[in-house]
Order: sequence, then structure tokens, then C-alpha cells
Amino acid sequence: MPSRIADFLTEIGFTVRWETIEESTRLPGIKIDRGTLVVDRTQLNYPGDLLHEAGHLAVISAEEREQLVGDAGTDVAREMMAVAWSYAALCHIGLDPAVVFHEGGYLGGSQSLLANFREGRFLAVPVLQWLGMTVDAKEGAELGIEPYPKMLRWLL
Repeated sequence: MPSRIADFLTEIGFTVRWETIEESTRLPGIKIDRGTLVVDRTQLNYPGDLLHEAGHLAVISAEEREQLVGDAGTDVAREMMAVAWSYAALCHIGLDPAVVFHEGGYLGGSQSLLANFREGRFLAVPVLQWLGMTVDAKEGAELGIEPYPKMLRWLL
């Protein structure tokens, strides 16, 4: 599954590099190196974390991506956008939402997030819409295009 996720990320414009990570990282087995997602297969506990971390990179400018080293930080607004982005990505790839919203993630809030998405309560979609990355159901109907979780574009 990590390769399937990495293939998708590469298709949309990310660089994924597989190598040993010596230092401790916020998400085990994943670090950011100037916009590149570095992945250590031996430490990667949850493959869905790769989609989540990519979501953080997807919702910032290319210039910001190229400056990030280590992890994407703790900005709450970007966290929510990364959650929404990763849900759209897993739907696109055809993965079970539990891959991203696993028991070890989101400080114990995975099941609550998963329930929200399954019930159509899409967190942070208005921000992704404002950024031109997707549309909500109302705008999608007006424009004749599929709404979120379909994305108009994957990278800001």
C-alpha cells in the first residue's frame, strides 16, 4: 500500500524518496526535506500518514513547500485542510478511510473524524474551495461538476 500511495503522490507532482531516516520524526517513518517526502519503510507504522503529511504540503505554496524541513508544523487551519485533502486523496485512490483515520492517529480523534466524513460533514472544505482546489455540493450543482471529495486540483 505505501507504494500505491507514493505512486499517486508522484503522479500529482510530489517527490517521494525512500531511505533510512536516522532521526526521530513526528510521524514515524516520514520526514519532509525541502518539499520532498522522505519515507523509511522500516519505521512507517501507518501508510495513511503519508497521505496526511502530503496533505499538509498540498495546501501551501510551492515556495513554502521548498522551505520545509522535518515536518509540516502544527498550524491548526493547515491541519484541518490536510485532513480534508487526505480524505479526498484516499477516495480518489480507492482506499478505505481507516487507512488514514487509523486508531493511532489524530490524538485519539480518528473515529470522530471518520464518522464526520462518512456522514457528509466535510471539515475544512470551504477553505479548500476558497483556494480553488474543490467545490461544495451547491457550487458543483451550479457548475455541473462533481463536488468534494473530487478535487479540481491537488496542489495549491
